[in-house]
Parts: sequence; C-alpha cells; structure tokens
Amino acid sequence: MEEDSAEPNVSLREKASKIISVSTAAYRSKPGSFWALLVLSAGAMLTAFPASSLLSRLYYNGGGQSKWILSWSAVAGWPIPALLLLPCYLLLDGASPTWPPPPRLCLWYALLGLLSAADNLMYAWAYAYLPASTASLVAASSLAFSAVFGRLIVKEKNRMGLSTVNAIVVITAGVVIVALDSGSDRYPGVTGKQYALGFVLDVAGSALHGLIFALSELAFVTHLAAAGSNDGGASSSRFHVVLEQQVAVSLSAFAFTSAGLAAFGEGFGAMRREAAVFRAGGGGKAGYAMVLGWSAATFQLGVLGATGVVYLGSTVLAGVLNAVRVPVTSVAAVIWFHDPMSGFKILSLVITVWGFGSYMVGHSGAAKKTSRDRSRSGRQTMS
Repeated sequence: MEEDSAEPNVSLREKASKIISVSTAAYRSKPGSFWALLVLSAGAMLTAFPASSLLSRLYYNGGGQSKWILSWSAVAGWPIPALLLLPCYLLLDGASPTWPPPPRLCLWYALLGLLSAADNLMYAWAYAYLPASTASLVAASSLAFSAVFGRLIVKEKNRMGLSTVNAIVVITAGVVIVALDSGSDRYPGVTGKQYALGFVLDVAGSALHGLIFALSELAFVTHLAAAGSNDGGASSSRFHVVLEQQVAVSLSAFAFTSAGLAAFGEGFGAMRREAAVFRAGGGGKAGYAMVLGWSAATFQLGVLGATGVVYLGSTVLAGVLNAVRVPVTSVAAVIWFHDPMSGFKILSLVITVWGFGSYMVGHSGAAKKTSRDRSRSGRQTMS
C-alpha cells in the first residue's frame, strides 16, 4: 500500500519539476527587458481596453449620440504614442533604422489605419445598442478570429492545435448563447432591429480586430526584415517600432475618421451641441471633454499594449488577452451601469472563461512538447 501511494507523489513531483524547468528555460531564453515589456503590454491591454469600453457606454448614457464622434475620440489620442516615441529617438541618437518607412510600408500603414477606423466605427455602433457587458461577451469572439487569421497570415508564430480549435468552438457557443438571450437586456427605446444590428456589428468588429492583429504582425515581420534585422524577430531593443507603427496607423485612422465625421457624420459642430446637454462626468462641457479625453487616452494605451503583445508574442496571444478582459468588463459594467446579468449571460461568461482556460492548458502542453523536442534535438546534434 505504501509503494502504491508513493508513486503518485513521485509523479506529481516530476511533473512539477518539469513545469518549473520548462518555465525557467523559457524565461532565460529572453532578456529581462523582453519579459518586462511583455508584462507591461499585457497589463495595458487588460486595464485600458475595459476602461475604454466602459467609457464608450458612459458616453451614450450621458447623452452622447454620435457614433462618428465616439470613434473619432478613440484615434484623436494619436499624439500620445508620438510623445512616447521621442525619448526612444533620443536614446537612438535621433536616428532610427526603421524610420521613415519605405513607400510600400506607408501604404500598409494606411490600410491598417482604414481598417482601424472601420473597426472603431463598428464598435461605436455596437455600444450604442448593446449593454457594455453584452458587447464585451460578444467581443470575446475575437479570439477565434485572431487564431484563424493569425494561422492564415503568419503561420510560423501562430500554430493551431486541438486546444485552439476547442477554444474557438467553446467561445463561439458562448456568443450564440448571448444571441439566444437577446431580449433580456435590451435598453428601453432600443428596437429589436437595432439590437440585432449592434450584435452583428460587434461580431464584425471582432473579426476585423483579429485581422488587424494578424496584419500588424505581418507588418512587423516585413518591417524588421526590410531594416536588416539579424533574426527577423522581436527584440526589446527594437520596441520603438511598436510606437512607430501605432503613430502611423493611428494618424491614418484619425485622418479617415475625421473625413468621415465631416462628410457623413453630424460634423464637428455636433460636439458643442452634445456638450451643452451632457450629463455624465459632472455634466456640461467639462464632463463631455473628460469622457472623450479619457476615452482617447485609454484606447491609445490599450492599442499600444495590444501592438506590443503582437510584436513580442503573436496574434493568437493578443487574441487570448483580448478574451481575458471579457469578465473584467462584464463585471465592471454590472457594478457601475447596473447592466442586467441573466442566467444566460452568466453561462456565457463561464463558457468564455472555460474556453480561455482550455486554450491556455493546451498551449502550455504544446509549449512543453516543443521544448522537449528542441532539447532532444540539441542532444542528438552534440552527440
């Protein structure tokens, strides 16, 4: 009996030892600055994006009505990464091997800016008709789109195993459950067609979000290769390329959104009219400016974090972290906006977290297998 009971203990110790050794090896394979930047980037995603989502809902609750103004405010903060970029250039003695970008990459940034402007507008429409908790749950589908687009566009860094497929199916099921419960959390004055439109645009925005992640990663690969990078991969010493890309893409998105606001929206004069009757953030012009200002700052910080995760990690990792913020946003929306939390939405939230956990467990197993294969290959080479 004693021998039988000792075997599981030995097995558990061996497994724990293997996990620690694999984690230690992965940590030592990169410099400390790499992990510090990755943690900061992930932290920015997990805090700034939920704050930006809640501010979007606060804009509408306070009396704001323009989808164009809300999407414009998100990219109006493009000078923030530009100011952060200046110290990087000072450390580089004013010269950057990756700036100015070649004409082809400028066109790529313009395309990403156009897609970002469209993505922001879709989310602005979604938050106009959906509660913040519901919109965030639906946006969890971005993990599925990130995995698919990452695999199709940047295959080397975005492998799709059974755990990824399982996570996609489970999270998609969570989104379907929210759709089936569409009548329980509809705001007064929002019609069924408007709710359905918000739902569809939320899913479309999530798909576009995943595509932008993948195209951004492809741009990094192209950018570093064109700059003569030795390894063609991410490095903490070249992290300024993240800021360069964000400045270029955000400025492009700002130009497209400004043109759309002037041509198709209510125009910039609508800001004065909305500010005069705004009720949130203390009300009036000050409250209006505060909500839009913080919306711009949090969105830029979230995008900076997401772009950093794509650069240092992968499109799929960015999609995973984007799904992790779902419970944060949902719970915060229930507390601050008193969003209805039906049984279906709770079930969807649990399923979403389950899907994320499934992905992480499977990805951890795949990473350990890859590490074992590499160490085995290294021993064979030495022998």
